Amino acid sequence: MKEILQYIRRKLYVRVSLWVVLFAAIIFIVALGFLFFQSREAVRQEAVNSATQILDKTSLRVESILNRVEVASAMTKWLVERHPDKADSMFVYSRGMLLNNPDFYNCSIAFEPYYFKDKGRYFSAYTKHVGDSLRTIQGGSDNYQYFFMDWYLLPSLLDKPCWTEPYFDLDVATNTSEMVTSYCQAINDKHGEKIGAINTSLSISWLSQTISAIKPYPNSYSVMIGRGGTYFVHPDSTKITRQTIFTKSLEQPDTALVALGYAMQRGEEGMKRMNINGQDSYVFYKPLGQTGCSMAIVCPESDIFSGFDRLRRTVMAIVIVGLLLMLYMFIRIITSELQPLRRLAKGAETIASGHFDVQLPDLQRIDEIGQLSHSFSDMQQSLVKYIEELKETTAKKASIESDLRIASSIQMGMLPEKFPTKADRDDVQIYASLTPAKDVGGDLFDFYFRDEKLFFCIGDVSGKGVPASLFMAVTRAVFRTVSAHESMPDRIIIAMNKTMAGMNKTHMFVTLFVGVLDLPTGRLHYSNAGHDAPLLVGDGVGELPCDANIPVGFMPKWKYTLQEAQIFTGTTIFLFTDGLTEAMDVDNAQFQMERINDVALKALSQQQQEPKQLIDQMTDAVHKFVGDAEQSDDLTMMAIQYIKQQSAVSMRKSIK
Repeated sequence: MKEILQYIRRKLYVRVSLWVVLFAAIIFIVALGFLFFQSREAVRQEAVNSATQILDKTSLRVESILNRVEVASAMTKWLVERHPDKADSMFVYSRGMLLNNPDFYNCSIAFEPYYFKDKGRYFSAYTKHVGDSLRTIQGGSDNYQYFFMDWYLLPSLLDKPCWTEPYFDLDVATNTSEMVTSYCQAINDKHGEKIGAINTSLSISWLSQTISAIKPYPNSYSVMIGRGGTYFVHPDSTKITRQTIFTKSLEQPDTALVALGYAMQRGEEGMKRMNINGQDSYVFYKPLGQTGCSMAIVCPESDIFSGFDRLRRTVMAIVIVGLLLMLYMFIRIITSELQPLRRLAKGAETIASGHFDVQLPDLQRIDEIGQLSHSFSDMQQSLVKYIEELKETTAKKASIESDLRIASSIQMGMLPEKFPTKADRDDVQIYASLTPAKDVGGDLFDFYFRDEKLFFCIGDVSGKGVPASLFMAVTRAVFRTVSAHESMPDRIIIAMNKTMAGMNKTHMFVTLFVGVLDLPTGRLHYSNAGHDAPLLVGDGVGELPCDANIPVGFMPKWKYTLQEAQIFTGTTIFLFTDGLTEAMDVDNAQFQMERINDVALKALSQQQQEPKQLIDQMTDAVHKFVGDAEQSDDLTMMAIQYIKQQSAVSMRKSIK
């Protein structure tokens, strides 16, 4: 090896040849790299299209069966409701359902207890496929009290027909069970009163066979989960009905798997690339009709690109052999070209050291050496252009950061800046603070006075950054607009919810607490939309009771509840967002309500429960707890102390 190196050092033409071959190798690598990248993307896209088509075809087949179930069930319901007093006809209807639809697993037409007095407490016309024949029996008994089953109760509770989560259906005749999913709907009499229910089931094993047959690639496999994430189809039979898609993430955190599980639970359709059992794979998923189930095809990346990888290895071997032959030929041919190449190599080394403006030797040649010189010149120009573009990109980034700082100033300017104190009013004093996790945030608070009342709110928009800040601005504007002519908090939130849900195409939401404090009496009316309950700091420290309501922006027809409480003189209402309770230290431990209560009790014992004093103590406690950990969420606090002196209060102390 030492002799070879000495030979190379002594023979300049060998070194020149190596440079030329190296340059050629770079060109090959760049060109082939681009070609391989484009080819790989084409292969990937073809795999996506193929898997998507297979998934769609299977889904359409399943959905056509589901539609037939719904149509057949509706027709049977119509027949039953026309003749609800003919018990024996129910067996005919149940049997006819399966005769006309051999894909169905079973059908039950069940009635309320003692509906047919001559039949006893139970009457359920139950028909099931048994081999190539049908078995029809009366399915109700003390061992199978069908009127407590989900398929019997759900249509009435939901007030509409529905598909159930897969469950084990008991065959009362053989005392065996089969996993099924059922389409159920209530049977009503002519007065609209429930008299029974129709249950039509599909076998999960049939769905499993249909789905498991999908294998776009040799090692691909299919899974199916229910609404709760439980596996109903999986290549590992030990996981079926015993584990969920989230089970593995409990043992070893896997955000990609959790995100996939949530997406499938929401009934979404799409494709994700993720690592499964140490193997990079593509996962294609889609919901199965109205059953609440979702199926997925898992295709290992190694299967998808196996042919491509073989071609790549072959091409690389050819390229390497070609480069070796090229080296041999150059050593033989360019011995006489050493001097210009030497100067060119020296110039290239200068460029490689970072001096992009160096002048390369001007070789007045039209042969390969001249072309090589031009190629280095082109490379030099490309590098100079890249540096200029990098400088321009850096300048644009600085401009964007400046815009974000301006946006932050505008956002903070939308919030109240002046807080009333004892010197300003004799009935209430207020203080608040907002610390966004990013340049702009999604938390908000607001208050103003109208007609001897204090209108106030605090909220937390889902997400962070610019989208959350825009949604926050809309929320604050809608609050001001609605509360300007409405004094009841529940109606304020209902109006805001209708407005914001109607224009919420981004599926964002905001937790919100709205209160209206009557300043002469201290009577507080309030409504809560999924926000943390405020603390009352007075004679002691306790949470203000709040009803459970959903956040604003989800369901435009949701009816929010109104609550009220008497606020006594000296009591402070402390409101906050989850950025306080969920503030984390370097070990990811959260601040939590227990510490909030401790700080409030400490402030109360020190007679430091005025709004600014309380918020300052809470801020100091959070900063001490968090330490050097990065702030993970917007932190907003607002404190309102009622200080109106009253000779007597005629209203009773209560919280509704």
